[in-house]
Amino acid sequence: MIRISNIKIYEDLENDKLIDFIAKKYKINIKDIIEYHIVKKSIDARKKDNVHYNYSVDLKLNNENKYKKSDKVKEPKLPDIKINNLNNKKVIVVGSGPSGLFSALTLIQNGISPAVIEQGSPVEEREKQVEIFRKTGKLDTLSNVQFGEGGAGTFSDGKLTTGIHSPFCKKVLEEFVYFGAPEEILYLAKPHIGTDKLIKVIKNMREYIISKGGKFLFNTKVIDFNINNNKISSVVCKDKNSTYEIKCSHVILAIGHSSRDTFQKLYEKGINMEKKNFSVGLRIEHLQEDINKAQYGNSKLHLPPADYKLSCHLPNGRSCYTFCMCPGGVVIASSSEENTIVTNGMSNFLREGTNANSAVLVNVTPDDFKSNSPLAGIYFQKDLEEKAFNLGGKNYFAPVQRVEDFLNNRKSEFIGKVKPSYLPGVTLSNLQEILPDFVTDTLKQGITYFDTKLKGFANPDSILTGVETRSSSPVKIPRDENLVSNILGIYPCGEGVGYAGGIMSASVDGIKCSIAVLES
Repeated sequence: MIRISNIKIYEDLENDKLIDFIAKKYKINIKDIIEYHIVKKSIDARKKDNVHYNYSVDLKLNNENKYKKSDKVKEPKLPDIKINNLNNKKVIVVGSGPSGLFSALTLIQNGISPAVIEQGSPVEEREKQVEIFRKTGKLDTLSNVQFGEGGAGTFSDGKLTTGIHSPFCKKVLEEFVYFGAPEEILYLAKPHIGTDKLIKVIKNMREYIISKGGKFLFNTKVIDFNINNNKISSVVCKDKNSTYEIKCSHVILAIGHSSRDTFQKLYEKGINMEKKNFSVGLRIEHLQEDINKAQYGNSKLHLPPADYKLSCHLPNGRSCYTFCMCPGGVVIASSSEENTIVTNGMSNFLREGTNANSAVLVNVTPDDFKSNSPLAGIYFQKDLEEKAFNLGGKNYFAPVQRVEDFLNNRKSEFIGKVKPSYLPGVTLSNLQEILPDFVTDTLKQGITYFDTKLKGFANPDSILTGVETRSSSPVKIPRDENLVSNILGIYPCGEGVGYAGGIMSASVDGIKCSIAVLES
């Protein structure tokens, strides 16, 4: 096949019309096109008076040499797996987020039937538990936005963008499509699945793994790790009926970034652990129509809800940046412990909500912690979450503030044109009462600067909701060149232990860890 790139198109075209357009533009006989694949579709909105689509397309042609001098399309080659000693491996995957699911999927595809242990519920039950919390403030501490099948990314925007370059990225996308995700994620420059579709995809993945011999133990918590001669020998599990032991030779530790009691237990058992940088901040909400206008101008194209990604490094040495921007989404209650407030953003596939929201974050380093413990970042997070709970009224209402009031250090007394989307409810507050001074100062500078890059970002009526503390893990568990921790047989995996940052990179890390197990 040959690839034609940088195809500018100034109209909305279905795929068949797109190929007609390309054939005409590049003087290709339509009858010579055997097949085609859209490789990339993006929106170029750098100039508001020249907004257009940009495509790259692979074509398989009769007589292709007469049309275009081009290198052949080179598909990324997946590494060969050198499988060893399948019969001697009893593998447990702890956690069923993206890294855990792709670990289990890769193992099952290569001859090992793992047991996946998940403290939360299957995703279809978990969806109901999350909704109960949003409507009533009744929190299930074992199954919520942070815990349960699919991981924290299930109740987000389902973004599949990543900064990593791995041949496994394409495999992850193809697997998602196989299990029911929209085919367009294979070529969109900024692919996303959305919570509503991701729930169905995750269920399909689980049912496939079970059909091939894998097991899922839901509502089951790993509470201890038995280690003999510096090697994992079993895990101790607890469900609602009993406590029991499961023997194992390998454990893929895909526990996510919020499993604080599991981190504590691992620390007690002697697994090496380090503090790491992470970020904290607030969620900001704007009207989606205002973001669309700021990004697209008055374009007549039928464009998707606009997003943004902004960052700056400030004179105080701190960085401020937006994260997990959710077009047409809501700010979602994401607590996993009682008497805390945690926020995140969520969008469905169509992104058809009234508001846009994003985290606005400030970097935190170990120098900011009051303790030298490897778990000090967890204590830093929890302190902010408890303060937000108290400021919100101690009833799981989140504290909110208009941007104008935040910039002027005064409590908000009214809600303007941007209505907060957080449920179960909100409390008008002054968020500076709970944030460290360095976070407040950096957020103020960042928001003001971002307004120069995206008109209306600092709109007086934009809403800030506190707090966002779980953008990434505050802990890292070191691993060697074989992806093993200092305890033989334990493979730290994914975002929670410091090796990923989002659904895509976590999924890729799950594949890599399962290959390491297969080759061990």
